[in-house]
Amino acid sequence: MYIYNITTNIEESVHDEWLVWMREVHIPDVLATGKFLNAKMSKIMVEEDMGGISYSVQFTTLSKEELLRYYSEDAPRLREDAHKRFPNKFVSFRTEMEIVSEH
Repeated sequence: MYIYNITTNIEESVHDEWLVWMREVHIPDVLATGKFLNAKMSKIMVEEDMGGISYSVQFTTLSKEELLRYYSEDAPRLREDAHKRFPNKFVSFRTEMEIVSEH
């Protein structure tokens, strides 16, 4: 299994609106692609030198192939929606992780 992690720093001026959108629109839209089993959203508990508030969203998927399908079939549209709604108000970076063991 794989985890697709997106870490985002969002400006405080749009934080509340962004958080509602993430919970009610974006995460459900990503899950609706059928390529992920679940999602977990966490607030990162460090103060950022650059300001803003940071979050990590982790989507679990069964295979690397499923993740690659998400990148080609769904990611561009979903990323564009975020940039249209919150232009120049956030920075994100993505990390892929393979689950080695669970206890």
